Amino acid sequence: MCGIVGYIGQNDTKEILLHGLEKLEYRGYDSAGIAMLHEAGINLTKVKGRIAALRESVDHTVHATMGIGHTRWATHGVPSEVNAHPHRSASGRFTLVHNGVIENYQELKREYLHDVNVVSETDTEVVVQLMEKLYDTYQDTAEAFRQAIRLLKGSYAIGMMDARDPDHLYVAKNKSPLLIGLGDGFNVVASDAMATLQVTDQYLEIYDQEVVIVSRNVVEVQKLNGAVVDRKPYTAQIDVRDIEKGTYPHFMLKEIDEQPFVMRNIINAYQNENNELKLDADIRSAMQQTDRVYIIAAGTSYHAGLVGKSLMEKIANIPVEVHVASEFSYNMPLLSDHPLFIFISQSGETADSRAVLVKIKEMGYPAVTMTNVPGSTLSREADYTLSLHAGPEIAVASTKAYTAQIAVLAILAVDTAQAKGIELNFDPMQELAIAANAMEMLTDQKEEMKGLASDYLPTTRNAFFIGRSADYNVCIEGALKLKEISYIQAEGFAGGELKHGTIALIEEGTPVIALATQANVNGAIRGNVQEVVARGANAMVISMKGLEQDEDTFVLPHVHELLTPLVSVVPMQLLAYYAALDRGCDVDKPRNLAKSVTVE
Repeated sequence: MCGIVGYIGQNDTKEILLHGLEKLEYRGYDSAGIAMLHEAGINLTKVKGRIAALRESVDHTVHATMGIGHTRWATHGVPSEVNAHPHRSASGRFTLVHNGVIENYQELKREYLHDVNVVSETDTEVVVQLMEKLYDTYQDTAEAFRQAIRLLKGSYAIGMMDARDPDHLYVAKNKSPLLIGLGDGFNVVASDAMATLQVTDQYLEIYDQEVVIVSRNVVEVQKLNGAVVDRKPYTAQIDVRDIEKGTYPHFMLKEIDEQPFVMRNIINAYQNENNELKLDADIRSAMQQTDRVYIIAAGTSYHAGLVGKSLMEKIANIPVEVHVASEFSYNMPLLSDHPLFIFISQSGETADSRAVLVKIKEMGYPAVTMTNVPGSTLSREADYTLSLHAGPEIAVASTKAYTAQIAVLAILAVDTAQAKGIELNFDPMQELAIAANAMEMLTDQKEEMKGLASDYLPTTRNAFFIGRSADYNVCIEGALKLKEISYIQAEGFAGGELKHGTIALIEEGTPVIALATQANVNGAIRGNVQEVVARGANAMVISMKGLEQDEDTFVLPHVHELLTPLVSVVPMQLLAYYAALDRGCDVDKPRNLAKSVTVE
């Protein structure tokens, strides 16, 4: 979602800000801007659209050593230059960027700003105008900033400059991610370390309801009462080369290709030199003590959770419920006596999931975060963390994080089964290695997938995915991939549900993609395919070797039946990718979407 970059140092801030914003493009945005403080005041440039347009619009004659930049994903007000960040106070003295949602901005506007001409539709402008009002009272920027932050309700990551103070950036956060990057004679602010890895790998975490005053050589973290907090920095474990496309035309294609490597990385990370599983003993104990696991997630992570439910119940004999995070917060079900919560999030910053985590921690229940970003908010605030070891995922449409989540869920299920003394009739790591090889074979068949996308999805306005059992879970994910990057209306259905209403949508030529990888329902899904074909559907059947029939469109390499989702999803990802390319869509940055959803 929205991205923040800030810099204070000795060098020209312009390129640092623009480069940082470009690294945050993957998060999703609709407008952008930068503000730079120099001798003549604050130079502000804002555009609706891409960073490339911002780069062209910036006054390159301005030399400044302090500035803030922002990419906006609209929450209040339409995408426009006026609503883009940074926002300025009425006098022009204070300039501010903000991620998140200020829930009480209307009340603040009525109480404090009745005599101020607010020019945008945003909640953010209210904050900067409020700052100026409070400065009139306190006559001290730091104190006015703290007082303004105290009045805010909701989520925020804020960076602010005072035109009369060239030596400090003012920063605060609550619920939205924000980091301070430490340098020699400079410091940076970023909502994601990837924005500033080119200048530092040393970062300082900021916790909720803290204020940070950043100068060129000193970073002071404070509580809202002004008390100073001492905190050690950490080294970001990200290779800057991992966030480059290399020779790939898109990050999504690169990340699809990386999935076999990710599987092998997970295998290496979760077994010791004797090829035995190694998990945190406390996580193992928590899994043994629970009477029910509650998986909390959103989007693609929710779909991975559905696969995880099947794995845990079939391998470890533990009942599992999977819940959409945004629904669970407001409609919590009746819980078991000894629940364990597993939060699945690629970024570890998903606001809906964090809202559930805060609530269940208040209730005293244990929580595990499964994430690709170990130092993220969900990781810090949960009791335990399981890393996905997938490396940075840049494309908005998740691919390698999804398969990594399934693999780690499988390992957790196997470890729990072994701890409970359940005897397994297969070698889990060997089967994961076989799945990795199968995934590699599939990523090498791009031309075939490209051809199928052209044959089945060139001009269609909708498409349906059908499957049963584990295949149904993958079909939901396949439909999401197609709709989010190609904008084709796509839905995934359980094969047996077709005759209960959905089949009414089948028309002559409607693409129906069917998965057939589960032996016990192979006959049933074949019958469902015949039902849609009889009504004019253009059916594509993707089956597993050993279950294939002569008329099948594509046959997957054989893997253990429990791990078929790792393999069957790869053609789905590639079909979506090539369908989007055929339609001229922005594959890595689809419209209206954000990579990290940091507002509820």
